[in-house]
Amino acid sequence: MDDVVTYELADQVAWLTINRPEARNALSAAVREGLWEGFRRFAGDADAAVLVLTGAGDKAFCAGGDLKEMAGAEMKVPPPDFLPYLQRSVKTDKPVIAAVNGVAFAGGFLLAQMADLVIAADHARFAITEARVGRGSPWAAPLPWLIPPRVAMEIMVTAQPITAQRAYEIGLVNKVVPAADLRAEAQAMAAGIAANAPLSVRAAKQLVYLSAELGWSAALDAADELYEPVYLSEDAQEGPRSFAEKRPPQWKGR
Repeated sequence: MDDVVTYELADQVAWLTINRPEARNALSAAVREGLWEGFRRFAGDADAAVLVLTGAGDKAFCAGGDLKEMAGAEMKVPPPDFLPYLQRSVKTDKPVIAAVNGVAFAGGFLLAQMADLVIAADHARFAITEARVGRGSPWAAPLPWLIPPRVAMEIMVTAQPITAQRAYEIGLVNKVVPAADLRAEAQAMAAGIAANAPLSVRAAKQLVYLSAELGWSAALDAADELYEPVYLSEDAQEGPRSFAEKRPPQWKGR
């Protein structure tokens, strides 16, 4: 993988880092290719239970597309493989956390939006800035599912940034922490998830997304089918057994 995107593993937690701080971690062609490779690697990495996506430095998580590069290419409609989109172009049933260490604008907002969970440094800001430069944000279609529709409308049509605290208040961010604590907090959250029964965790992720696609009754019926193999797994017996025996569970993922 190119140095502009790095992949490292620590205690079942994979860290995928955009390493281009001098350019505010903008999405150059090399960065985009590195993200594709990193997400695919995580999806197939049996040793990685959770992924944390972040940016190098303390200024930007990702400031969006590399506008100089895009101007030179005279890009019109972005191709389907322009950027990996979790649960759309890259599938994984394992959780992904965005650790937002600075501005998350445009394509950076996309990366945070598509994550399953978001922890933000207290100085982070979020914005869909495409309206300022005449570009589009069709990828924001799920946003009114994540936050109130009128807030989504405001973010998109004003193109003005919101603070990490405001993002937390509207439900876009799960937790806001001091910048110095961001990595430790993200690692702790990810490690806590990784310590849980993997089949239960993966089914829970799938449940959240299928409930967004289905109606009330259909979602309940689909959830019954989704969780049946979890109930019938060896892990479902190991959990109560380990509790009764006062020892940590030994999950097998089956």
